[in-house]
Amino acid sequence: MAKGYTRPRTLVNRPWHFCPGCNHGIIHRLCAEVVEEMGLQEKTVGVGSVGCGVFSYEYFNFDGIGPSHGRSPAVATGVKRVLPDRLVFTYQGDGDLAAIGTTEMVHTAVRGENITIIFVNNTLYGMTGGQMAPTTLMGQVTTTTPRGRTREQAGYPMKVAEMLATMEGAAYIARTAVYSPAQVIKTKKAIRRAFQTQMAGLGFSLVEVLSACPTNWGMSPLEALKFVEEKMVPVYPLGEFKVPKGV
Repeated sequence: MAKGYTRPRTLVNRPWHFCPGCNHGIIHRLCAEVVEEMGLQEKTVGVGSVGCGVFSYEYFNFDGIGPSHGRSPAVATGVKRVLPDRLVFTYQGDGDLAAIGTTEMVHTAVRGENITIIFVNNTLYGMTGGQMAPTTLMGQVTTTTPRGRTREQAGYPMKVAEMLATMEGAAYIARTAVYSPAQVIKTKKAIRRAFQTQMAGLGFSLVEVLSACPTNWGMSPLEALKFVEEKMVPVYPLGEFKVPKGV
């Protein structure tokens, strides 16, 4: 029987190392599919991060760079300025982007750097043991908030998409999810729009993707998907916050 759905050339043929139920594999594939469909495999540079996405360069079948923790937007900026015809995107989790890399994230958007950030929000530090991140929900239990996050101790969750959408240098800002097939399709469309925004030279773009972390949440994969839909989405509403004309 003929295959109707095959691995894109932009992904290396090897098993994922991610935990069962983790959504990183889905998001990796969507990025790779869009690069292939846009015919940009030979012109793409992916900039990884420190965290669960650190091994993205072992899966993406195009050029990649592994920067220091939180510094992906700065490295991507350097690559894009030297090679302005390339598609340059970072792949970052919430600890990497919204905590250690807050400065790089904000000022890259302020300057309107013509790069794209794929921001995976699973509300905690995944690789290092499930510690609280800036995106951790109120009341959520993590290894560093065993009684749940409180306003007095840690303040409120950081809403990255809403914050960056206020900046003049930001051209395309969206928040999506991958808890259902319909949401996966919407996420792919958002990634395509972000990459098109960059290749049109319109400025900074970011797609925030709400993602499940069953291992650190202490849930089954199905329970984790429900958590994204029922607990995360009310705090982090889905949608496009800023869209340039013609994209």
